[in-house]
Amino acid sequence: MLRRDFLQSALISGFMLSSGLASAQTTALTYTLEGTDVYGKKLSLSDYAGMTVLVSFFTYDCDLCSEDLKLMREFYVRNSKNKFMMLGVNLDKNKKDLDEYNDLTTHAYPKDQRFPTVWRYAPGHKDNFGPIPTQPTHFVLDHKTQLKFKREGKFQPDDWDKLWLSL
Repeated sequence: MLRRDFLQSALISGFMLSSGLASAQTTALTYTLEGTDVYGKKLSLSDYAGMTVLVSFFTYDCDLCSEDLKLMREFYVRNSKNKFMMLGVNLDKNKKDLDEYNDLTTHAYPKDQRFPTVWRYAPGHKDNFGPIPTQPTHFVLDHKTQLKFKREGKFQPDDWDKLWLSL
């Protein structure tokens, strides 16, 4: 009798535990971002629903950010027709630094090679990415704007493979 009660209790506990895990997996965070790009155009992450989106947080004077953004720009150009979008989020406290970055990229890259960039400290900017203590920090989001993976610091070689496979 005790053995049967134990087995029944274990089965019920196991069922409840697996049900709890299943519901936890279905409540993945959906990321949001709303603001105005450096050209004054309204921008929302929801505009890119159905696409893989790479959101890169950077500062103007960060050498590591510049290296990553150069490679990411090349990936963006090659894959923008494959349901891929890249968004830059500038973290400079001073808008003058963002303006200088924008001026340089406007002169350095043709229009079709420039990805949308927003300033995180602009009035009306909203996002739910949380604090960004490391520059650069990259989020790769799936077609439902849910996290595929996050990289703090330099994008690693296997990150490129994961990004490619997410398309």
